[in-house]
Amino acid sequence: MGCGVRGVILDADVILTPASSSPAQGPDDAVHLPPLADRLLRRLRHSGIRTGIVLRSGSPSCMVEFFMNLAASHAFECFGLNSRSAEDVVCEIQKSWGEDGRKIVYVVSESSKGMLIEPTSHGWVVVDLVSEASGSNKNGNSSLMYINSLLQLPSVICSIIKKTTSSDVLKVGYLMKPSREEDFAKRGAFPMHPTPNGLTFMPLSFELPLHSQLNEVDLVLHKATDEIVSLNLGMLSEVSARVNYSKGMQEVKSYLEHHRQVCVVDPFDKVYPIVDRLEIQQLLSDLKDLDGKRKHKIRGPKFFKVDSFDEEVILTAKGKFPFPCIVKPQVACGVADAHTMGIAFEVDDLMSLRVLLPAIVQEYVDHFSTLYKFYVLGEEVFHAVKRSMPNGTRLRKLSESNGLKPLLFDSLKSLPTVTGAETDLPGNCSSPKAHSEVLDLDLVTLAAKWLSDRMGLTIFGFDVVVQEGTLDHVIVDINYLPSFKEVPDDIAVPAFWNAIRKKYDSNRKQEGSSAC
Repeated sequence: MGCGVRGVILDADVILTPASSSPAQGPDDAVHLPPLADRLLRRLRHSGIRTGIVLRSGSPSCMVEFFMNLAASHAFECFGLNSRSAEDVVCEIQKSWGEDGRKIVYVVSESSKGMLIEPTSHGWVVVDLVSEASGSNKNGNSSLMYINSLLQLPSVICSIIKKTTSSDVLKVGYLMKPSREEDFAKRGAFPMHPTPNGLTFMPLSFELPLHSQLNEVDLVLHKATDEIVSLNLGMLSEVSARVNYSKGMQEVKSYLEHHRQVCVVDPFDKVYPIVDRLEIQQLLSDLKDLDGKRKHKIRGPKFFKVDSFDEEVILTAKGKFPFPCIVKPQVACGVADAHTMGIAFEVDDLMSLRVLLPAIVQEYVDHFSTLYKFYVLGEEVFHAVKRSMPNGTRLRKLSESNGLKPLLFDSLKSLPTVTGAETDLPGNCSSPKAHSEVLDLDLVTLAAKWLSDRMGLTIFGFDVVVQEGTLDHVIVDINYLPSFKEVPDDIAVPAFWNAIRKKYDSNRKQEGSSAC
């Protein structure tokens, strides 16, 4: 109790220092926030780390105004020296933030060193931002640390928290594209303060030496598919050899292969099938094992693969299933146009589709214009209901208005819709009762656990549509580490943390000192 980090105090020069990789001022002498500083302030805010900025005496009015506006937008406090002594400012901070035994981390730059307090005064941990690497500590003084980039500060904070709290706290290093991190972080999913089940989250950066960062963490959480550079699914080799990652992600993969003691959510080989829609379809074909004597069936869509849209393909398509059909690139992510799909209403439409090849041609399932998004977070399964594309007859009307052409769309941006089209659920409404009449939640939950066992994934999502008439439950997509943004944060985020912790504990129990 009373351990951890109470907050972070930053000298203004730390935010605007050249060491933060961006000039503080432009030609017009306006003050600008460097990208690294903005990233740091966002991470501190989303993590609930109280933050303060100290302005030195004689700061230009434009700088004072800049920081006051910044404080409002980033939810931190400003403390000005003005004519007051440094000791008065320290007392103001201590009074404002209270005394609870937790550490205050005070970050200074070379230009402002010693402006506020001496390194060991007041029990604060002083972090010196230097222009060259000087090691993480000097002379064994735990109250004085050194970094050479603001990117290293979250690691320092997490280390202090881990060191001063329970030994059971796990440091989770996470890697994903900035926009995805922002989505997770602003919902409170990546706190630096320990979660109730003992996790502290540290961002990993390709801009810093990866080996030293990975040496610090107990578990790695990644969205490797964000870092796919290229794929060649036409090769006969293992999928792992067909997926090329960025240099940084390749280094992470190599590190994990040689340091089995570091748990990973999830192992790269478990993620590979997600990038290949053909593998996904083949996996879903085994869902028939779950049907038994149940009232409804759960299955994948009928499909076939094409390498080109030639006459032979046209002849094959005629005997497979009724049109319309949906055409998707075989590669599911990581390359341009992976999400560009087409809907063909006649067999001959296939010839004019501009969809990345090889491709998967699958049946278009009329589904009450309703999509059920399922999220698997460890042992927990959640779902949300979303509006979806209309039935085939309504889509055909949209095609007719477009000159009877096949429809092309990006599934990440917008789906084909028909103005005024409503969901076609029983009673023509979207009430919980209407959904309960068509959705067999027990069946889909059973399928979720089956998929989890078969794929070996901890956190994933899949989309289900219920076919009109037969009420078949059809899984049309699977994805790794989804945002689960449709599930309320107070439900989804704790489940997310529990899934990560249970994955770690399970692997420690099963494999001792080896990793997942």
